[in-house]
Amino acid sequence: MNRNENAAQPPRRGLMLVLSSPSGAGKTTMSRNLLESDDEISLSVSVTTRMRRRSEVDGIHYRFVPVARFEAMRDRGELLEWAEVHGNFYGTPADTVESELAAGRDMLFDIDWQGTRQLYEKSRADLVSVFVLPPSAGELRNRLERRAEDSAEIILERLANAREELSHWGEYDYLIVNRDLNDSLEALHAILKAERQRRTRLPAMADFVAALQNDL
Repeated sequence: MNRNENAAQPPRRGLMLVLSSPSGAGKTTMSRNLLESDDEISLSVSVTTRMRRRSEVDGIHYRFVPVARFEAMRDRGELLEWAEVHGNFYGTPADTVESELAAGRDMLFDIDWQGTRQLYEKSRADLVSVFVLPPSAGELRNRLERRAEDSAEIILERLANAREELSHWGEYDYLIVNRDLNDSLEALHAILKAERQRRTRLPAMADFVAALQNDL
């Protein structure tokens, strides 16, 4: 037996997996299921000025902060990306993400197209983007109403913004039409599995292959 047969898997840099969609298309449910089934990926917890929903926990789903604190973080350059969505600010703290990627852990981002554009500009090599589409406009409306966490006024606002959000589908690496949750999750897992094996994410592979060649 040569020394490489028991060698550990070559280390890799983590990746940033972005899920975007109009509100109600299912990206939050897909994110939750992915986090529960894959222990190699962690949620990037955004800071936001939005009011906390009843089902949300501060520090788990988001870090809820006042507008003044958010603006200070933005102005000091502490955010990897930020956006204003439905009148509220959202952003990603840069230091936490970089330390996780350097340690080989993947980070999941539940963000919109504005934030995704900023990540493309700053960290294209680390980024894998997926846009989740609803099966129909009617189903999108039904899902927002069934959620029962927003007022009728906010639901109408989210539907009005969906047209703009949908216009950015062509900026993403992958598309998933969320007709069936299990099928959508299977597609998401397949994307993540393939991207983890991308040659450019395995900087130590050159030495690994060289060692294999030397042992032959």
